[in-house]
Amino acid sequence: MGIFDKFKLGLNKSSKSLSSGLNDLIFKRKIDESTLNELEDFLIQSDVGVESAKELREKFANTKVNPKKSGKDEIYKIFSNYISEILKPLEKNLENIEENKPSVILIAGVNGVGKTTTIGKLGKILGQNNKKIIFGAADTFRAAAVDQLEVWAKKINADIIKSDEGADPASVAYKALDHGKKNNFDYLLIDTAGRLQNKKNLMDEFKKITTVIKKIDATSPHETFLILDATTGQSAINQVEEFKKITPITGIIMTKLDGTAKGGILLAIGRKFKLPIIALGMGEKEDDLQTFNSEYFANALLNF
Repeated sequence: MGIFDKFKLGLNKSSKSLSSGLNDLIFKRKIDESTLNELEDFLIQSDVGVESAKELREKFANTKVNPKKSGKDEIYKIFSNYISEILKPLEKNLENIEENKPSVILIAGVNGVGKTTTIGKLGKILGQNNKKIIFGAADTFRAAAVDQLEVWAKKINADIIKSDEGADPASVAYKALDHGKKNNFDYLLIDTAGRLQNKKNLMDEFKKITTVIKKIDATSPHETFLILDATTGQSAINQVEEFKKITPITGIIMTKLDGTAKGGILLAIGRKFKLPIIALGMGEKEDDLQTFNSEYFANALLNF
């Protein structure tokens, strides 16, 4: 299966919902003020965001669309081009983050978003071309998270540094970076807790992790990726806002796109925060985490 086919399969539910709504609103009736208002409401309900919905409304309002002459493809092209315009600048090539050895990637996200699984899949991507990967299991408050990360480490032939349940997360991060430095690893991925309800505690924890790893490498962490669950829709926007208060975010990975019709939320997040989009999780298989491509995303979202 080609990469674009994986995007199409992963975004199938979102695509069906969006294309069906556009079909009912645009191709079956005259485009007038009432239709444009309904289109804007539909787009907002599709989680593309209020601002994007307004801008798309204007694009359709200022385009002479004759369904008999223009056809479905032209309508979708307007939409697809808009999505690409917003998201193309947010593509981030993972190959460009290996300037340090190891490149330290701090992974953030609330519990339940698929954080640990995503770390494993990201480790597999980064581990291509014989790159050495090490995991730091610093979510020490959930034994299941450590166990799951250990399974992934064995699966992709990565090293893992862990400690007992309830141990100091910063000490795990320190040991992992120390091990990574001494053994010439290329990437260190550090899992962290996601108890956003204890924001003060979480903030202190992130600060401590950052402080201790800087004792080994003053430039670390080199990246901080936030994992978001697409099925949460607008709640994902709140999570970005809250985590930005806790730690600087350098990229976003969105999971579970295959399980929701709310794929448009990525457009809303991209437009609002302008944070790089690293990858998309579109299934449960090992290879279902795909590095982000704005054109593939736009065309798959519209089945164009």
